Amino acid sequence: MTTDAERILPGTRVPLGELPKISLHDHLDGGLRAQTIIDLAPAAGVELPADTADALASWFVESCSSGELVDYLKTFDITIAVMQTAENLTRIAQEFVEDLAKDGVIYGELRWAPEQHQRQGLTLDQAVEAVQAGIDEAVEAIEADGGWIRAGQLISAMRQNDRGMEIAQLALRHRDAGAHGFDIAGPEKGFPPSRFADAFDLLARECFPVTVHAGEADGLESIRSALVDGHALRIGHGVCIADDIELEEGDDDASYVTLGRLAQWIKDRGIPLETSPSSNLQTAAFTAWGPGMTGHPFDVLYQLGFRVTVNTDNRLMSGTSLTREVALLVDAFGYDADDVEQFMVNAAEAAFLPLEDREELIERIIAGFGRA
Repeated sequence: MTTDAERILPGTRVPLGELPKISLHDHLDGGLRAQTIIDLAPAAGVELPADTADALASWFVESCSSGELVDYLKTFDITIAVMQTAENLTRIAQEFVEDLAKDGVIYGELRWAPEQHQRQGLTLDQAVEAVQAGIDEAVEAIEADGGWIRAGQLISAMRQNDRGMEIAQLALRHRDAGAHGFDIAGPEKGFPPSRFADAFDLLARECFPVTVHAGEADGLESIRSALVDGHALRIGHGVCIADDIELEEGDDDASYVTLGRLAQWIKDRGIPLETSPSSNLQTAAFTAWGPGMTGHPFDVLYQLGFRVTVNTDNRLMSGTSLTREVALLVDAFGYDADDVEQFMVNAAEAAFLPLEDREELIERIIAGFGRA
């Protein structure tokens, strides 16, 4: 049987797994190898629910499929517990980038919250430096082996805590040493971006890019706050923007679309949406458009001209890869190579990189999709 990685999409001769990809929404603490958790758990004093890599990986997927974001987030108690030393952070970051490269990713942003990794005495700066060491080691090894990848950190603040300004300042300290952007993560409902308005204002004044988790577990006001209070250049997930889109069947069998003001604003300004299909399905981030992947608003958004991107969110918790996420969308909506190439170009254009670097990514995508 042909695997997702081996599939050949209409319009290209290159296997899906080898096509160049961009990963914008990928959590470091959600992308550990199951075997690595098993290796690190004893020294960290962590009791695991399974003792083999396959069984542990299955446990994560099953535990994250309740349809509730809060339950989904509880599984991170295990991964974060083994990420409390510089050595462990460096190993995990290195493996993370290696796994991206094996998946055909040529640029990845690793988002994580340093404030969750201080239980054994690491300072915030030491934690960031440890992760960057792992990223650098992986990139160097991949290039030495003839590959090519670029990666950086997105420094996240936990929205239920009160350390927004502190973490924003941390990100700024490391902006020339691997920090590509800022994010807020954690429980969305009840913790709007407006709580960190002062931090977002600082980042805007310093011209430092921001993405905000919004429109995943909360509605349109969360997205609006991300744009207004957070000065967000991208929206993490953002699938609830579909609630601001009305589809009607006319008497002539044609469909008519009406966009609300917020949806129209996001579309007209090309604000990227970091959709994560499997994760969105697990947390029931969308329900009104039908069951399963075919009910995901991704295709409606794409057909209407929104700047959609494809992401994994948490590869361990969803048992997925970027190749698999693309394959799921291909199966659900019949996309070909031209469509997938557009998704990757959308992501490259949205990357938190200088213009010249983004243009290089786009050139690599076009070349990768076009080579015979």
